[in-house]
Amino acid sequence: MPLVSTKEMFEKAYKGGYAIGAFNVNNMEIVQAITEAAKEENAPIILQVSAGARKYAKHIYLVKLVEAALEDTNLPIALHLDHGADFETCKSCIDGGFSSVMIDGSHHSFKDNIELTKRVVEYAHKHNVTVEGELGQLAGIEDDVNVSAENASYTQPEQVEEFVKSTGVDSLAIAIGTSHGAFKFKPGQKPKLRFDILEEVEKRLPNFPIVLHGASSVIPKYVDIINKNGGKMADAIGIPEDMLRQAAKMAVCKINIDSDLRLALTAGIREHLFAHPDHFDPRQYLSPARAYVKELVKAKIVNVLGSNGKA
Repeated sequence: MPLVSTKEMFEKAYKGGYAIGAFNVNNMEIVQAITEAAKEENAPIILQVSAGARKYAKHIYLVKLVEAALEDTNLPIALHLDHGADFETCKSCIDGGFSSVMIDGSHHSFKDNIELTKRVVEYAHKHNVTVEGELGQLAGIEDDVNVSAENASYTQPEQVEEFVKSTGVDSLAIAIGTSHGAFKFKPGQKPKLRFDILEEVEKRLPNFPIVLHGASSVIPKYVDIINKNGGKMADAIGIPEDMLRQAAKMAVCKINIDSDLRLALTAGIREHLFAHPDHFDPRQYLSPARAYVKELVKAKIVNVLGSNGKA
């Protein structure tokens, strides 16, 4: 099966009241864990690549890994650029075989964001590639994205109609209180998402797919394993899964997950090496790490996204 567009994925998700998991990939083990989990749960998935992943693993290697996953699983998979910073990066991924790209112009003025996003959309649509835009800025750090809490901003619902109409984007990432990284909230701070903003956006953009970035839940199990085996992840706090389930039943059709994958992988590696300090074969410690990532993805598909059985 070839790569698929997110367009049909999102149409089905919106009507079905579930969301598609968009999982960031960096290496073979993560690709295998995600796609094997999705195959067992018969779930459609989006594998997304950040600028940092392209620097680390190289574009060609990541594309070939995803091609192998398509052949191995026969699942509907979209390959997506996460947080494309400029037109050139998006064009490189469009020309290089991606089926979806995100252009992140959220740090620009509203007018400049529209101009940049429109330019990417015009090029992408000529190549049958879908485009995700963004309004509002999420706080936190993830790869090349670094936004302080002071500079973060919620999406303004009154801007969404003009933005979508002017740019022609296929989906829209909004800021309602999620954030990048594993330290999303301060100790004692109660996690909260602005569902009032999501509801207003949904009214203004009926049947239009909305995206949540920075949506890892920072599962305590993996944080505990890391800390018990030499790690220092004190005060790591994520987005409660019940809030993500609620969002998936509304207009949110794509939920991004990255930090949770990193935590699960690291937990498996640390746990194994702590128990077996004499081991040095990467296959020995990456196998249990991959198993933890697969376990995590299966749980997300069934308990959060509701996309199991939807492939």
